[in-house]
Amino acid sequence: MGGQSSEREISLKSGKAVSASLQRLGIEFSAIDVGDDVVVRLQQTQPDLVLNMLHGKGGEDGIMQGLLEAMGLKYSGSGVLASALAMDKVRSKQLWVHAGLNTAEYRVLNDGSDWQGIIASLGKVVVKPVSGGSSLGIAITDDAGQLRQMYQAARAFDTQIMAERYIAGREFSTGVLGEDLLPTIQLETERQFFDFEAKYVDKATRIICPAELEAEKLQELETLVRQSYDCLGCRGLARVDVMQSEAGEFFLLELNTIPGMTEHSFVPTSAHRIGIDFDELVLRILDCELNR
Repeated sequence: MGGQSSEREISLKSGKAVSASLQRLGIEFSAIDVGDDVVVRLQQTQPDLVLNMLHGKGGEDGIMQGLLEAMGLKYSGSGVLASALAMDKVRSKQLWVHAGLNTAEYRVLNDGSDWQGIIASLGKVVVKPVSGGSSLGIAITDDAGQLRQMYQAARAFDTQIMAERYIAGREFSTGVLGEDLLPTIQLETERQFFDFEAKYVDKATRIICPAELEAEKLQELETLVRQSYDCLGCRGLARVDVMQSEAGEFFLLELNTIPGMTEHSFVPTSAHRIGIDFDELVLRILDCELNR
């Protein structure tokens, strides 16, 4: 847990929540706040399984997975390739498009981008770090001048920035645990979009579960979620975020291979709705990994 990414604080919260659960369950564990000594700590601990709660760069992007593979250690979640692909919003979109899965149109930005041309082509856009998470560095605009400014601001979080066509509508999030899908959550906020504040601070944020979807549309959404997960070669726990346009069409936003695991995160909240408490969810994650 922890690490040095921009999502360090959220990772520490996930790690502490899972540690408390392991303690309640009577499972022997060691908690490692990842730093330069992580290899030595792992060699000293020699774990049967590494439960990875590192969010963001260095933990969710294939780097830690590669280290653990090289050390011959079992670990939770997706492997090296799937982790790297899911972390990169452009690469994941390219694969989804190739597989015929619906995702919003986008442009990769750079210092020489045609700002006015991008707005003319896409209309209102969402500016995003390509490899970011927790909604950090995200902004919305339909103005070319603002687009350039937002691009510069987002570079504080990543070297690669993208502009994605803004989709007005409802946002959904679905947890996946191996072969099982958790109930889909519907997200509502008074803010312009579901940003960091809406996720972690704003008490007015509404989490509706089960989602307010007709059975046919829910099945359509769940099929898209499963296909997106399988397309990237994911395994274990993940969470897929999807937008539904006002016309009712679903668009993949991103796939998180290490979703938040605090008591109030989306995946535990969704699991709780079907009678799976936090400790049971942790056990199911362990079971999924140890019996793979």
